[in-house]
Amino acid sequence: MTTLNSTITDFAATAIRDAGIAFRGLAATGTIAPSGTVNFVERVPGEEAVVSIGYPGPFAPDVELKPTIYALDGGEVLQGPPNANLGGGRYLSIFQAHADITTVSHVHTVYLGAWSQSHRALPIRYVPVQRWTRARELPIYIDRRQGEANFILEVLNRDPEVPAILEANGGSTAWGRKGLLALANYIVLLEEGARFQAIAESLGGSKDYGPGVLEQQWKMSGLLKPDETLAVAAE
Repeated sequence: MTTLNSTITDFAATAIRDAGIAFRGLAATGTIAPSGTVNFVERVPGEEAVVSIGYPGPFAPDVELKPTIYALDGGEVLQGPPNANLGGGRYLSIFQAHADITTVSHVHTVYLGAWSQSHRALPIRYVPVQRWTRARELPIYIDRRQGEANFILEVLNRDPEVPAILEANGGSTAWGRKGLLALANYIVLLEEGARFQAIAESLGGSKDYGPGVLEQQWKMSGLLKPDETLAVAAE
């Protein structure tokens, strides 16, 4: 059974610092919607615990962030308000099933949110987003009789490369394997891509990549080795 210790509380302090940086950056770039719905749930390395930190909103910019710490093995609240931070405990099953996932974020952004209103999956046609994943679209979560975490687990079972889902009539949930700030940066790219593709809808729609783009981008990110080709990678 997980108990609170200094390793967990020290990491929580670091997560609070990083979340503060992320919240300011997401607000300054206009990535999050004006109401400011966003939280981060971060795995504590080497411990069976996660830290959930919610954005306090645009009218409380200087408030001290107070995380909720959950035991990963049983879901108990080790510290903090039990129902705070957009219910960070609802993603525990994702951390349990995928030891490589470090961070999950539920976020409402303008264009990801707008795309979610259409009940359509979002094809990935923006190079900075595609560079870091082999997945080709963000699936749409519509039927809320199925828990969101269960839907995400099904998505990852089909394609472990998928980096996020759209939440129909809401926002998006994204996850990453490189920590909180890396995920925050990727959320900026996801929103940027959704924005450009939404604008392209009025111009006849975004098009798929031209020849060589995927191979070029995946070699840049390391998803393909320098001497590897898409044909070899697909075998």
